[in-house]
Amino acid sequence: MPDSGEVRPVDSSQRADADSQVRVYGVAPHKGERPQELVTGFLEATTSDDPDYGTARMYLAKSKQREWDPAGGDTVVLAEPPQVHVERADDRDQDYVVTLIGKQVAKIDPKHAYKPEEGTYKERIHVAREGGEWRIDMLPPGLVVGVADFQRIYRSVNKYYFAELGTSGRGKEEILVADPVYLRKRIDPVTSTVNAVLDGPTNWLDPVAATAFPTGTKVVDRRLSVDDSNALKIRLNKKAAGTNQEQCRRMAAQLLYTVQDQSAKVSQVVLQRENGSQLCSLAREDARKYAPDQAAGRGADQQYFVDAQHRMVSLADGDEEPRRVPGPFGADNALQLRSVAVDRKEQRAAGVANNGQALYVAGMEAGASLGDPRVTARGGVKSGLTAPSWDGLGDLWVADQDPDRPRLLRLPGGTGSPEEVQVPRLDGRITGLRVAADGVRVALLVTKGDRTSLKLGRVERRVSGGRLSLSVQELRSVAPRLEQVDAVSWAGGSRLLVAGNEQGGLQQLQYIDTDGSLSNASALPGITGVRGVAASESAAKAPALVAERDGGIVRLLPDSNWKLVTKEGSAPVYPG
Repeated sequence: MPDSGEVRPVDSSQRADADSQVRVYGVAPHKGERPQELVTGFLEATTSDDPDYGTARMYLAKSKQREWDPAGGDTVVLAEPPQVHVERADDRDQDYVVTLIGKQVAKIDPKHAYKPEEGTYKERIHVAREGGEWRIDMLPPGLVVGVADFQRIYRSVNKYYFAELGTSGRGKEEILVADPVYLRKRIDPVTSTVNAVLDGPTNWLDPVAATAFPTGTKVVDRRLSVDDSNALKIRLNKKAAGTNQEQCRRMAAQLLYTVQDQSAKVSQVVLQRENGSQLCSLAREDARKYAPDQAAGRGADQQYFVDAQHRMVSLADGDEEPRRVPGPFGADNALQLRSVAVDRKEQRAAGVANNGQALYVAGMEAGASLGDPRVTARGGVKSGLTAPSWDGLGDLWVADQDPDRPRLLRLPGGTGSPEEVQVPRLDGRITGLRVAADGVRVALLVTKGDRTSLKLGRVERRVSGGRLSLSVQELRSVAPRLEQVDAVSWAGGSRLLVAGNEQGGLQQLQYIDTDGSLSNASALPGITGVRGVAASESAAKAPALVAERDGGIVRLLPDSNWKLVTKEGSAPVYPG
């Protein structure tokens, strides 16, 4: 510890975890480096914490140093750093072609969106003499990094935008949707995060999400930081000058929820005009009406499942024994159940009969009636209906597994007439589903042959002739490495809890982000034989995880191990 020297003030933004880590800087090219050494040095320099890749630019020909834009193309992630193969381009030893080869696992596009994409990577770099030294004068757009460097350099950030809900449900301004991206960890994290929000939603989410920021809005200051009172003040250009208070507060809400968990706990966002005058301010306590998890439900401490008598029971975090729920689903001598779902307000439940052929909806209070089936399956007892799922708008979703005509259905308000939701390019049958609270994303288990995979779909709403129609568009694989997926549950705004196994491996339970990357959440205790899982979307607390295992129900409370709840039980769920 130093015991002398001057006292120096430290900017509050420097207290962030990302800035407290050891930084890595590249090494400039040495005199007389051969082409292979030059390219290897360049690749290492691109993985440094140099804000503008200044050292990496030293490896380029002068004509390329200014025009090279590392962010102008995809960042390719390889399983290992690329292999460098050099071949002479002519007999005069004046230039060389250097080929980079590797096993690609993912790409990050120019809007920072991660996409799993396996394949062979092969690109060429051209090296020529300049001033007696070898320099790179032609290279592919973007960057290429190995997985280890990617994990060291980049961090996952949830940007937030407002769900586009058409004319149904809540107002489109009320529900914030998480849009995960990857940004560099130690390069001015607050400023880069704010700029990423202003860039707008990623290409996949864009059709169902909107930003409150006027087109062309930019940050005036080059560097932003959270001050000593944990307030974030941001000057915006003239594009934002005419916004009214409500729009400005929505803009501030997007930034508050995006920034607050990335580098410092933000207590307030203050948006200013270019001249420094205030547009609006939004404190954390006043931003609760925009909270991303507000549609997820009231709490995260109540779980539900089907007991040995095929009745619906509930289990709170502090309970040792489950309790029958009020209403027809928990009553003796009533309908026997296969699966259940509870709406986000925990006032109604949906249940599929034990034979899988009929879906019922009933209140969760004494005296409520069961009523007639809301949906009847086609295709006989070998197919039947999937477990249902409620979104945060009060709509109920279920899939009919009829092999001749599989259908995805939505019941508006939970009790409206079933409407078929089109799923273009669906290759297989939907055998499981979980709709996000925001109502614009749905996780699907899709079975083709003897393999079940996990897909994430975007729920688009279109109004034609005064009638609203829904479709699930652009299905993308979010667990491509899993040969078989057995169960899935939402576990946050951009996180899924998945049970599945890689080819030839044992089943494992893990968190996966909705962009397909492995979550940075801590690893879960090992468990196999899982047929169903349940986690909470609410961020209010660290919720318990519940699973159906070997015909019984087990639960994982925070800071503990899996514990048996009951030897007989199935279909665990949280509200949703």
